[in-house]
Amino acid sequence: MRKKLFYVLLTVLLLLLSASSMPPEKEKKQAGETVSLTIRNPKVEVAAEFENMVRLYEKTHPHVRIQVETVGGISDDFSDLKTQMAVGEGPDIFTNVGYAATKEWIRYLEDLSEESWVADARDGTLDPITEDGKVYGMPMNIEGFGIIYNKALFQKAGIKELPDTYTELEEAASQLIKVGVSPFANGYYEEWKLGHHLTSLAFAEQSDPEAFMSDLAAGKASFADNISFQNMLRFLDLTLTYGSPHAATTDYYAEMEAFQKGETAMIVQGNWVEPLLEKQEPDLDAGMFPIPLDDGGNAQLVTGVPSYWVVNKQSGAAEKREAKRFLRWMAESEEGQAYQTEQLRFISAFRSVRPPETNLSGDAWAQYKQQDRRNFNWSSYPPPMKDAFGRILKQYVNEEMSKQDALQDLDHVWRQNSLSY
Repeated sequence: MRKKLFYVLLTVLLLLLSASSMPPEKEKKQAGETVSLTIRNPKVEVAAEFENMVRLYEKTHPHVRIQVETVGGISDDFSDLKTQMAVGEGPDIFTNVGYAATKEWIRYLEDLSEESWVADARDGTLDPITEDGKVYGMPMNIEGFGIIYNKALFQKAGIKELPDTYTELEEAASQLIKVGVSPFANGYYEEWKLGHHLTSLAFAEQSDPEAFMSDLAAGKASFADNISFQNMLRFLDLTLTYGSPHAATTDYYAEMEAFQKGETAMIVQGNWVEPLLEKQEPDLDAGMFPIPLDDGGNAQLVTGVPSYWVVNKQSGAAEKREAKRFLRWMAESEEGQAYQTEQLRFISAFRSVRPPETNLSGDAWAQYKQQDRRNFNWSSYPPPMKDAFGRILKQYVNEEMSKQDALQDLDHVWRQNSLSY
């Protein structure tokens, strides 16, 4: 009896010892496991800087390894992403432009409503990525789109004040020609500039862009009869008349190179080119002003949050945990905030981060803080419209269709695509 009791007690003791020792070993093993993340970065302008920021993060988070896939520029950011997501091989962190794209991609988006940075976001910046009261993305930054100009070349041409009307812009272009300077470097090879940015400008000119979009779908309004879209094509004509030839085959990098070398005085771009300019031509003094579509004298930059960092809902639990931790680090840590503002040259969408006061980003911020409605409206389009806009306007640039035909084609595809969304 005593022997049997001894073996029972011994067995219990061994089980207790085993139970007490297993969790620490398991915890130690888990702590030593490496979690691998993939981030899809759409900013080619800061590819190297973004990689450096990731390496900085890895130093203080040695259990995480991050692979960065940079896309954009000439390439289409979303051309293969849907295929990857469909087979469950998408990146752990990618971007979404919000509004219609939020609804289109929502089955792949992790709910980030409980993240601490949500309360720090500037007013309105989370609206495009919010659906049914839930926040599905973290704003990447705030950007402005307009005309980037070379201050020295403007001075050479005797242009003392920045053009505030279409007529003044045309006069400035004429003055530049007289002193042997090409006014515009036209890079219209990538359709995103035509299909996203310029059309967003024309939508921003409407008294109520959302109502205008609804009226377009209902056949109560049309691009062909809209003065802002007519003026948008007139502005395109101006850049083609006073710009470098072969606009439809000149890509983003060739456009930037011409501007950096001082071969042209203006490019139609946004403050996101600032890091490229600082790397390639740090002494180039550039500024930014709004594109004046008419002679009203009230031109403004198109500003807003261009895209949002989102977490792949299909990723594993560990990957989603670390992805959220990385986004919090970017938004809230001293190192992450400093790197974004000083190296990536981002205008932060968070109140706790001091906005820039100088250079292109300073120009964009100065416009943004005094505007209450103008934004990147392309995220409100039915998703197929972005490609349709770019394709039709590219044909116009190539002189393959008239103004009237281009605007009527836009009417047709808008109504056609609006029926599906």
